Amino acid sequence: MTDDEAALSESAQPVAPGSGRVEAFSDGVFAIAITLLVLEVKVPEVEGGHGLTTALLHQWPSYVAYAVSFATIGIMWINHHAIFDRVRLVDRGLLYRNMFLLGSVSFLPFPTAVLARYLRDSDNARAAAVAYGATMVVVGLAFTLIWQHLLRRPALRKPHVTEAGVRRALRRSGVGPFVYLVATGVAAIAPIAALAIYGLIAGYFAFTRHRS
Repeated sequence: MTDDEAALSESAQPVAPGSGRVEAFSDGVFAIAITLLVLEVKVPEVEGGHGLTTALLHQWPSYVAYAVSFATIGIMWINHHAIFDRVRLVDRGLLYRNMFLLGSVSFLPFPTAVLARYLRDSDNARAAAVAYGATMVVVGLAFTLIWQHLLRRPALRKPHVTEAGVRRALRRSGVGPFVYLVATGVAAIAPIAALAIYGLIAGYFAFTRHRS
């Protein structure tokens, strides 16, 4: 297939007006994923010689992992809303990329639970922190794929959304996978330090914004 034929085939893909259904479905997935996080924060068992306060403090990895993942998913939801606020039409390519993003987000409670359970385990903490970081790399790549698609398909964007604006957002989105990859490398050496970096990345995306 020639380049002209490929472009014609792509332009012929079905395009649906608006993104309301996509956003509604996505909101539901984000809501479920962020709610599942708290299920891994267990009520501690108080055994002889140890009080409830000690037992609660002993679970600090669960609280930290929950806080980092809650903030991360919340910021992802905000940024997801920012993306689709710029979308006028949706096509199959955008739907598939959005499903890839939702699949990675909905998986996040699992590595969060693993990290919370094994962060204090000297033999397994590194593997747990690396698994968490690898998941975040995939999530970051999913956001990048969405912006790349919007860059290639200007017909999907609202009129005020310029190519330069999408390129800026794409560059900003690309920071996520790169920094998460670095943090994953750190996790193989210092898991707690990596968890701190994961939290800082969430803060970065919380206090910066997409610009079109």
